[in-house]
Amino acid sequence: MKHVLVCIVLFTFLGLPPWPVVAQIPIDLDIEAAPFHYSETQGDNRVSRLMQRLGNKEIKLKYTRDRGYLESLLEALEIPSSSQTLVFSKTSMQVRYISRRNPRAIYFNDDTYVGWVNGSSLMEVSTVDPQLGAAFYTVDMAPWRAKFEQATYDCLACHATSMTQGIPGHTVRSVVPSYDGRVDSQLESFITNDRSPFMQRWGGWYVTGMHGQMRHMGNAYLRGGMLDTRKNGNRTHLRDEFDTSPYLSANSDIVALMVLEHQTQMHNTMTRANFCVRKWKHDTQSQDLSDDPEQAANLTQIAREVTDRLLFCGENRLTEEVRGSVLFQNDFLKRGPRDSQQRSLREFDLKTRMFKYPCSYLIHSEAFMSLAPPLRDEIVRQVKEVLEGTDQSESYAHLSAGDRSAVLEILRETHPDF
Repeated sequence: MKHVLVCIVLFTFLGLPPWPVVAQIPIDLDIEAAPFHYSETQGDNRVSRLMQRLGNKEIKLKYTRDRGYLESLLEALEIPSSSQTLVFSKTSMQVRYISRRNPRAIYFNDDTYVGWVNGSSLMEVSTVDPQLGAAFYTVDMAPWRAKFEQATYDCLACHATSMTQGIPGHTVRSVVPSYDGRVDSQLESFITNDRSPFMQRWGGWYVTGMHGQMRHMGNAYLRGGMLDTRKNGNRTHLRDEFDTSPYLSANSDIVALMVLEHQTQMHNTMTRANFCVRKWKHDTQSQDLSDDPEQAANLTQIAREVTDRLLFCGENRLTEEVRGSVLFQNDFLKRGPRDSQQRSLREFDLKTRMFKYPCSYLIHSEAFMSLAPPLRDEIVRQVKEVLEGTDQSESYAHLSAGDRSAVLEILRETHPDF
């Protein structure tokens, strides 16, 4: 079975305001053909390395009656429980378990996601893999063992489409749910990220946290054919909606949701660019794409898409302060490097934009460091030009001189490419 993925996938998502982007590179990507061989390629990622440790008896997951292997698995994958977000729309493979009274919990770190449903013996795990893009697994939970299996095609039906920029990836989807969580496919839905208007976010998700007069679609469901958002915002808890005691947190944190939206599409953009470059190198049998002026221009173009996302071009501006879980924000901040002034790309702003220093923390990720060398070099060149002030394009007008200087100083002390 082959999935033909097209890299010319429309880059503007459903319902988003116009944002000027460079036209996509016309190239077809068949992930089962060379150089990808998706199904035949062994994963080398956070989950596969854990599976190897489990197989070698180096580590053992602990089972509990209430949550199976959830807590033990999160600890082994270095995923904080404070990252919990809750989705009640029936938009996963475990639809029969999911409802407003029994939402699906998503826990995540910079590259790995765990989906857990109360009452189910199956956990869903996915991660970012340098060669595969996204790799998908299930964990069948029995008291005597946790059985990991790779779940390829069942997941790719949704996770290798235009929703993920046409490559194996992750996405945050905002839908219009009915009371029981069902989704009418005829109603408008959105793939959300940091460019999305606030009012289009989190349909089918629970949301806790404060956001002033800004409106979103979370916590709401259809009433009389309309999404009822009269009292859906600024929730401090979810106890009025369902029994939260089975969950690791009483929150579905608004800041965690914002981070989740950004990093899913940031990873997808890097993966798609990397797949394109790998395909070009394979087809031309060239290690130096700069030898061909056309390919060099294509490389500049596809790298620009990554640069723009790294530097938060088109980010939706916040009109009021967002306040979420301090625990999540502290856990998130701990994971990244700081410079000599103790500055980090993970520091939040949450007053007018998501981060204090507008450059994605994923520039430090394994996914970025694993990009094909010519692509990574070109992205770094472009980012340096913007931060040093050489590139004064309108696309980067949102970056003040102070922003550029601070980000460049942080990168020079924390990133080997700078």
